[in-house]
Amino acid sequence: MGLRYEEAAETPTAQVVEGLTLLTGLYLAISPWVVGFTSHNSLTVNNVFTGVTLAVLALCFATMFGRSHRIAWVAPVISAWTIFAPWLVSGPAPSIGAIVSNVIVGLVGLACTIAMMMLGKRRAGTASRRVPAVPTDPMRDQRQWPGTGGPA
Repeated sequence: MGLRYEEAAETPTAQVVEGLTLLTGLYLAISPWVVGFTSHNSLTVNNVFTGVTLAVLALCFATMFGRSHRIAWVAPVISAWTIFAPWLVSGPAPSIGAIVSNVIVGLVGLACTIAMMMLGKRRAGTASRRVPAVPTDPMRDQRQWPGTGGPA
């Protein structure tokens, strides 16, 4: 089964989705400095931690999806948390820029991670319905062409 997930991760679509998820995680980690809400310490720490976690998960999915597909459900949860974090993290009320940044990054992350999970499930489901290949004839290489003396 892990091999089927590895095959799914090797498709160009999956590689694009994994790359976008990695970039989303990296942006989430640096967003307090890009948007300018580092004075909101709780949200800054939250974004750095969840961004690094999302980026590491994306790297795991890109390099060893067959082994990490069991924890793929964590990435959409992190992305959903990112959407609601500005209102749920303690501290002063965040700026509009911080809220908009988190909501957009959370939605992009959610779309990418759900797409990644669906690509893996669809590809794995398709692979499980394949008809097994017909075994090759083990004696084929030992046969001779009539009159030539060479292998077939």
